[in-house]
Amino acid sequence: MKFTIKHEIKNRMRVRLPMKHLSFMEADALEYYLNGFPEICDVRICERTADVAVKYHCDRERTLAIIRSFSFDEVQIPEHVLESSSREISAKYRDRLLTSVMMHYGKRLFLPTVVQDAWATIKTVKYIYRGLKSLKGWKLKVELLDAIAIVAAVLTKDQTTASSVMFLLNIGDTLEEWTHKRSVDDLARRMSLNIDKVWVKGNDGEALVDSSLVSIGDKVIVRMGNMIPFDGEVATGEAMVNQASLTGESQAVRKAQGSSVFAGTVVEEGEIVVNVRQVEGCGRFDRVVKMIEESEKLKSSVESKAERLADRLVPYTLLASIATYAISRNITKAVSVLMVDYSCALKMAMPISVLSAINEASEYDITVKGGKYLEAVADADTIVFDKTGTLTMAQPSVVKVVSFNDESPDELLRQAACLEEHFPHSVARAVVDAAAKKGLVHDEMHSKVEYIVAHGIATQINGKRAIIGSHHFVFEDEKTIVPEEMHDVFESIPEEYSHLYFAKEGKLCACILIEDPMRIGVEKVIAKLREQGFEHIVMMTGDSRKTAAKIAASAGIAEYHAEALPEDKAAYIEKAKAEGRHVVMVGDGINDSPALSASNAGIAISEGAEIARQIADITISSSDLECIVKLREISTLLMKRIRYNYHTIVGFNTGLIILGMAGILPPATSALLHNGSTLALGLKSMGRLLPEEAAL
Repeated sequence: MKFTIKHEIKNRMRVRLPMKHLSFMEADALEYYLNGFPEICDVRICERTADVAVKYHCDRERTLAIIRSFSFDEVQIPEHVLESSSREISAKYRDRLLTSVMMHYGKRLFLPTVVQDAWATIKTVKYIYRGLKSLKGWKLKVELLDAIAIVAAVLTKDQTTASSVMFLLNIGDTLEEWTHKRSVDDLARRMSLNIDKVWVKGNDGEALVDSSLVSIGDKVIVRMGNMIPFDGEVATGEAMVNQASLTGESQAVRKAQGSSVFAGTVVEEGEIVVNVRQVEGCGRFDRVVKMIEESEKLKSSVESKAERLADRLVPYTLLASIATYAISRNITKAVSVLMVDYSCALKMAMPISVLSAINEASEYDITVKGGKYLEAVADADTIVFDKTGTLTMAQPSVVKVVSFNDESPDELLRQAACLEEHFPHSVARAVVDAAAKKGLVHDEMHSKVEYIVAHGIATQINGKRAIIGSHHFVFEDEKTIVPEEMHDVFESIPEEYSHLYFAKEGKLCACILIEDPMRIGVEKVIAKLREQGFEHIVMMTGDSRKTAAKIAASAGIAEYHAEALPEDKAAYIEKAKAEGRHVVMVGDGINDSPALSASNAGIAISEGAEIARQIADITISSSDLECIVKLREISTLLMKRIRYNYHTIVGFNTGLIILGMAGILPPATSALLHNGSTLALGLKSMGRLLPEEAAL
């Protein structure tokens, strides 16, 4: 594609495309294309002027080559990208604001005063209706104050004041609606599906295929801990499905043959085969938006208290206006009081602050499901880490397979990979990857597999019971024995690795040694979290005590618990909460789900199991745990901003009411200062909490 460079500084450039403007779809396609290159940091497109601003961290010529290679005809943009685009919405609100400003000042310049007054009088009907409608439920709301003030201005033949007030109210409503919708859409976009591969059942068995290749009528297999990728109907099987992402209800729902299931929900127990009904545009994004807008989870307790206070103050503002008129007999002073209320600013600034903080967190690859959880992170004094896949790398690797029977290590690895490939855990992926690297083909050789959370897998291979899993599961639950002649080998297995045991017919066949290195920079992250006020930093793992001690020492964590089951992690958190502590849990696996749910704020690593991400309140996409430090900073600064907004709104508006009662401020000035301060505070609340240069 041809283009012209209009402006350029180091690692940034603005180019103009040869066309006069871009359609919304073309702009989305170009943005999707450019964001697909890791060298491109940020893309801003102005569809009206066909300008493209690009921030990059690669060679300049490479960036120019990327832009030149773009073609609208060649880029295939997924439907979900278009579905979740906010570009058209933003253009709609910009046009609405521009039209409002042009109409307001155009009338003043070109229409006779008589026509202006008549127009203002006619427009009052809308606000009178809103005021009367707000009385539904016998509650006094700010809409009633607005209506009374506008009617009073019209009755005193002060149409100019009435017109100005209505103009400011309209601008305020538009800005509030735009900001809220944009913030919610951005959050929903982060929460939307991102499933690349699915298991499809065909005539020749199961096959792992790209989700984009799935068609209506295909049968998709969804096992425990996995997310349902498409809307459909259960063809076979039975499962308990967590539908919290759509309904907000945390209790799982039983789904059997003939039941409808929806994209984005997660199988907590069981296994089902889904007959796909819809693959694209299934409304997942719209449902997430609706869930966010209706969910009380968006509100922190500070935010909710401020909104309740705003509603309670409306009657007092009305009484102050009535008292002012009763004492002074001056309608102008009374209207000046009505021009001011606490509700607008409190109800606008607080949600915008929260949603802006959530969006800022997303810049650090952090998805937060509501302001309630940012408040929980800000208040937390205890943080509990899972080990495997959380403090350690999400990509462990197989170091060695020790055979305990007459089968070769490669054959045992092949069989283990056949069992493990169906389940969402970093250790399972390590086994599958190790077999793949050795070219070990593992056709399905087992019967239906049973996944036991935090323990392992049980199945039948050639009619023999086969199990794979932890020491507790294999030796204590299943009573597996080690062949007598192999006891010395068993005792000499290196302790510095994690151990995965494979047994058949009650006898140990293999021990798979897993190297699980710690994530880079964990020690620094732990130190920073301690500096940020976390008094208790704890590691809990199902691994052996020696392995746990080694990782805990390397990470700088004094308190750790080894050989912990899922219920042990959840019990520890419940006990800590009972002691008055505020707990954050960080995990990645199915076995972490109870603890994530029990904590004040659960943080899931996105590379882990879907059910962990579903249950968690916050998801971290980055492999760098430094983003937890950023999350704590954002949460703390958000609470400070909310408290600042609260005190500023109450103080400033109280001053305006006093000045109005004294007759110092006329109604138009009171309305201007009130609405202006509300908008200014709203815009300030949209600002960044952390310095821009700190963004990842």
